[in-house]
Amino acid sequence: MTRFKSLNVAESISHAIRGLKLALSSQRNFVIEFLFGIFVLFCAIFLKFSITDICIVIVMTAIVLICELINSVIEFTLDAVYKNNYSKLVEMAKDISAGMVLLSAIVSIVVGVVIFTKNIINYID
Repeated sequence: MTRFKSLNVAESISHAIRGLKLALSSQRNFVIEFLFGIFVLFCAIFLKFSITDICIVIVMTAIVLICELINSVIEFTLDAVYKNNYSKLVEMAKDISAGMVLLSAIVSIVVGVVIFTKNIINYID
């Protein structure tokens, strides 16, 4: 067993929570996306969306946040391995991982617009 392997589930959860706290304290985009996701969720609840639509909002928010976490891990790992030295391959990998976040955000916005438009029209009627 390596010194990096968790001994039990509680320890694994503790490490995961520490990772989320680290992301919330150090990754500006993650914080912005997290707060925006919470705001959108509150709006969905306020507008009395169906449970299905609320679940879709939660899943889309989670996808964006997960992509942001993966992007951060890729950037930190590449910076550590390449000791912050410039490499065209590192630049390409970072750009592609940032593109992953952008694509997930765009899809999330499109899904959100569709769901909110439908629900606002129903709310007005």
